[in-house]
Amino acid sequence: MDSQDDNTDGSGTHPHGAALVAEGLGLKGPRGWAFRGVTVDAAPGALVTIEGSSGSGRTCLLLALTGRMRPTEGHADVGGLRLPRKMAAVRRISALGPVPGVSDLDPALTVAEHLRERALLQRRFDGSPLALLRPRAEQAAASRARVEAALATAGLSLRGLPKAERTSVRDLERLEALRLSIALALMGAPRLLAVDDTDLKLSDTDRAEAWTLLRSIADSGTTVLAVCSEAPGGTTTIRTGTGTGTGTGTDTDTNETEKGAADALAETGRA
Repeated sequence: MDSQDDNTDGSGTHPHGAALVAEGLGLKGPRGWAFRGVTVDAAPGALVTIEGSSGSGRTCLLLALTGRMRPTEGHADVGGLRLPRKMAAVRRISALGPVPGVSDLDPALTVAEHLRERALLQRRFDGSPLALLRPRAEQAAASRARVEAALATAGLSLRGLPKAERTSVRDLERLEALRLSIALALMGAPRLLAVDDTDLKLSDTDRAEAWTLLRSIADSGTTVLAVCSEAPGGTTTIRTGTGTGTGTGTDTDTNETEKGAADALAETGRA
């Protein structure tokens, strides 16, 4: 498989997003179904929303569609890769923005430290073996370009932060933290970007900005999968915790679904 660095357009996004197809997808934990009956068909570069209340299995669905949780029934194809058989391959073409308990930002680190750490990881694990033999100055320049492109795409200006790049994560506003998480994810040039709790604790103005950002990323070619409590118009929407509607159906009540989602997440752990 090609690395995530191939076929990128230099903007921190991927021009060839992953098509997202699922049929009858479900995940069952020890105490019930986290989600069940998910069917979706989204083209590359689509903005796909997972709409539902907290505890309705929406985070588990996001993790399943990015190859980080193993579904119990049904199947899905992400960029032509079949789940659950190709979970590792799907993880290589997808990236997580903020997902509580899985990809949290460290509040004690600064923005610069997060960016530096991610750049080093991308250089070590995503580049070709020959790239590691380049002169250090060339590698450093490539890393800087990668960081700058990702920040620009995520709309995060370091100069606009209280202490610029030395600002601690704990001092970021919610929208700024969201932009940082997305920038870190985009540094791997994923074909699929997944974002949890997109509209959590955002004002109406900030919520509109967040959706504008995700639409722009999708328009640039990267497929976006976003969890929210209320999806905006013009998206491919999967609804969790309901018996009817596009995408998801469930045969459990809300409490059972919430327990099933929590159990499934705990059992799977981090990938």
